[in-house]
Amino acid sequence: MKKNNLPPICGREFEINELVNRKTNKSKLTSTEDLEHINAGFACALHMHQPTIPAGENGELISHLQYMYENISEGDNHNADPFAECYKRLGEIIPNLIEEGYDPKIMLDYSGNLLWGIQQMGREDILSSLKILTCNETINTHVEWLGTFWSHAVASSTPPSDFKLQITAWQHHFSNLFGEEALERVKGFSLPEMHLPNHPEVLYQLIQALKECGYEWVMVQEHSVQNLDGSNLRDEQKYIPNRLKAKNSNGDIASILTLIKTQGSDTKLVGQMQPYYEAIGLGRQQIGKQSIPSLVSQIADGENGGVMMNEFPQAFIQAYKKIGPKSNKSPTIAMNGSEYIELIENLNINQGTYPVIQAIDQHKLWNKIVEPITPRAIEKAITELEEEDQSFSMTGASWTNELSWEDGYENVLEPISKLSNYFHKTFDHLLIKDPSISKTEIYREALLYLLLIETSCFRYWGQGKWTEYAKTIFERGKEVIKSQKI
Repeated sequence: MKKNNLPPICGREFEINELVNRKTNKSKLTSTEDLEHINAGFACALHMHQPTIPAGENGELISHLQYMYENISEGDNHNADPFAECYKRLGEIIPNLIEEGYDPKIMLDYSGNLLWGIQQMGREDILSSLKILTCNETINTHVEWLGTFWSHAVASSTPPSDFKLQITAWQHHFSNLFGEEALERVKGFSLPEMHLPNHPEVLYQLIQALKECGYEWVMVQEHSVQNLDGSNLRDEQKYIPNRLKAKNSNGDIASILTLIKTQGSDTKLVGQMQPYYEAIGLGRQQIGKQSIPSLVSQIADGENGGVMMNEFPQAFIQAYKKIGPKSNKSPTIAMNGSEYIELIENLNINQGTYPVIQAIDQHKLWNKIVEPITPRAIEKAITELEEEDQSFSMTGASWTNELSWEDGYENVLEPISKLSNYFHKTFDHLLIKDPSISKTEIYREALLYLLLIETSCFRYWGQGKWTEYAKTIFERGKEVIKSQKI
């Protein structure tokens, strides 16, 4: 593969890490005094993704969106144009609402695959629209980008050694497209498939990777977490920040702020602006000595399904017309995630007062283990619990709990593990000696194949064509790594 055809996913690791961890002034918010009339807010996020597949004319890596255009009569591929429209339409909707005096807010989660595919296809119309939302100073205070894994990898079935590779690849790509100042503002993270690992070691490493890469909060699905005693989240708890805690086999603890996505994966929740209508009925909550607005947080696929393709734009516009202009001081307003968290920080609320939560089923594990906590003790407890309790699982939870990302997919999971091992055995020691290795073409191509094989779509769609795509990517990645000559 030619170097200029590779996405910008590596080579500036030190500079990117320094940038995202830099202490900067926060976004320009309305003063806390002006927000005293707010009872509740709503935060809507749109997730956009198209996988990269080896399905070009000669087996080249192309976007599935391009494949849809080139095979329009196959399945639902006739939706290629509507999908492309979904990727860019907010670049018109948001500025129009602002010009009319409204205060629209939206959070965006675009996979690296999709961003690369848009570039590969030469869709400057989509890129221009995204640049308006991201780089225009009048508009970008209304739009918050969420970081994610570059290739839409499911966390619990991704080798933890690859977490930072996935995270920093997206940061590289985003910075390349929209600039360093735009990346500096990205503080929230969206897990692909809203999938939260619950194995203690894996979750600990995920939280550590997120924090090391500059992220301050993550959105989690309410059914993937519980209180420390194993109880479900209380109703009022779903509408304020929680602190997600993880403990590894050495007893080390990591935590990160979370916003709770309520309910399941129904895209109609955002498509019909349910978060706004739910927020209307909510009041302020007491945190310590401070009263804060509640926040309804939701994320949905931004393009899948008739509701998102056809109903969302008008529902979105209608919600803001009901709220009225900013000057109306409505008791229910839109707030993006980082904006809400910053508002609370401005009230000097101690994060130690937030409810502490952990991943689902971890309470069973900790109750089972007699001190000291060791890797062996954890694995022994997991084995015993799996034998005793059919409901117990250490495969994590997501908004698609009817699907397993592991059962029956050994033909994909084994290649993922192998390619990851090949990659790290080949490059890790070289990078220690000379970090500039990450700037080489061979490293970038090898990294690309590693990221791609971890894409969730190669399991989401079942056995057949999609698992064959994964096999092809594995073989190509293995050959690239074997041929490395640095």
